[in-house]
Amino acid sequence: MLEVRLISALEKILPEAPGLKAPEFLSDVAARGEVYSFQIALRSDEWRKMLRIELSSGLNVRARVVKYVPVLYAGSGADRDVLRDNQPGLYPDLLDEPEFTDQFRLVRNVWQCLWITVNVGKDQKPGRYPITAVLRDMATNEVAACPKFELQVMDFELEPQELINFHWFHADCLSDYYKVPAWSEKHWQIVENYARNAFAHGINVLYTPLWTPPLDTAVGHSRPNCQLLDITLDMKDMTYTFNFDRLRRYIEMGKKIGFERFAMSHIFTQWGAAATPRITAHVVNASQSCARERYGEDSDFSKTVSDQYHGIFGWGIASTSQEYSDFLHQLFPALLPVLREYGLGAGNCFFSLSDEPHAEHIETYSKLVALTAPLLEEFETVEALSSLDFYKNGLVKHPVPSISVIETFKGVVSPLWGYYCCGPEANYPNRFIGMPSRRTRSMGFLAYIYDLAGFLHWGFNFYYSQYSWRSIDPFSVTDAGGAFPAGDAFLVYPGKTGDPLDSIRHEVFFAGLQDLRACRTLEKKIGREAVLALLNEGAPRPLKMNDFPANDAFLLEKRRSVYAAIAAN
Repeated sequence: MLEVRLISALEKILPEAPGLKAPEFLSDVAARGEVYSFQIALRSDEWRKMLRIELSSGLNVRARVVKYVPVLYAGSGADRDVLRDNQPGLYPDLLDEPEFTDQFRLVRNVWQCLWITVNVGKDQKPGRYPITAVLRDMATNEVAACPKFELQVMDFELEPQELINFHWFHADCLSDYYKVPAWSEKHWQIVENYARNAFAHGINVLYTPLWTPPLDTAVGHSRPNCQLLDITLDMKDMTYTFNFDRLRRYIEMGKKIGFERFAMSHIFTQWGAAATPRITAHVVNASQSCARERYGEDSDFSKTVSDQYHGIFGWGIASTSQEYSDFLHQLFPALLPVLREYGLGAGNCFFSLSDEPHAEHIETYSKLVALTAPLLEEFETVEALSSLDFYKNGLVKHPVPSISVIETFKGVVSPLWGYYCCGPEANYPNRFIGMPSRRTRSMGFLAYIYDLAGFLHWGFNFYYSQYSWRSIDPFSVTDAGGAFPAGDAFLVYPGKTGDPLDSIRHEVFFAGLQDLRACRTLEKKIGREAVLALLNEGAPRPLKMNDFPANDAFLLEKRRSVYAAIAAN
């Protein structure tokens, strides 16, 4: 027997579920130009049942198979609104292509899902569109089931995305995972594939590795070299020459995809800015004596210096060193004109000094701001941090607090940004695999309620263990080696051909961005206060980051209410 049910995109069906409690979901609404998703859940009592899916509709429709992935570390246990009580196991997350284009296999007595994506054209004629999924038994060629869904296309488009959505893009992970040299032609193509996917999902800031990012890297350790800048150091007079060809190509690639905003790799190391990032250069006119004078008697550089491509900065060089100050004073007068050639400047090109500096780092951070601020000129800084003192002291233009402390920044910082990573849990929105999808999607409405100008996350495609000690296989290790709740480190899986494979979380977060755009669309018609009133209607308390109703129906009904109000006004 084959069981089939249409369910919403917010449902996550666990493989051991004895019965499907998810309510049937037969219809919904979408705007012109929207990307809409729903699911078909299936279970068969036959061994190795193969089905073919044939989709028919007046809309652009695509089917993918929801795959289960292993989760060892699901969460800390402090959160109750989770799947399977944060226990290890198989969880639905990966969206993979059906075998042989349109065929997929069911495992006996295990619930599995098809993820149906509808790309509604901007010029799509409004109306009701049936979407029929003919499921044909491959053994008999007979129709096994024929579920039908109806999508009503509304006669409006959503406002363009205003939210600055910034997820760190790890180009070095792509070189490492696919075993291709950094910035080889194959690497360039893979980077473009991933960047294109990010942009299509509402990520509109492209992280740019002037040098290999000094992020989540153990002290004394370094990530594989993935530096865009080609630098030559003449040690005779300690002058630097910069070749920006790769940087130009990277920006041109991003512009071609549609990116209008770029963010440069961090200028100092993470968690306090104690040291310099690993930067490599061609070293010419070198001698042991000048190397010892510059780097110290016992440095590895002094012992191995020669006319070669070599690490000239890194953990062994303090952030406040005169050597690095000299480097930055030569770099920025050459770099900024190149960025300006591409129309980059204040508001669309960001620099960061050190991710997550804490209050005890403010003295060092202040010195580094005094060094870099004159060099950056009109370019602005964005920094993930949780101490308001950095902003009050004028040390950072755009502080990005964790949503766990955002109430402290609300009403003080304008424009307001926010981020989450590793946590928080306990009812806050996040994107862990072990969380219900509503926890991920609710960020869209909450971004509207908090009037966020920007959102930041560290892990679009981080395929290393914590501190970048080793590469991992994201299909088998979803928690960065047990360091972070599964799903924190990446949104996409690496496809065999160099194209990323999406996750449920990637699609659901993007759906939340569309919810945010819908609220902006309605605001233009009835005003912000009326939209806030509509969102809070029926909630036991005003909606907050850690106080959002823990049921799918509330979120789905709010979305329908927003769309109905847009249509009525």
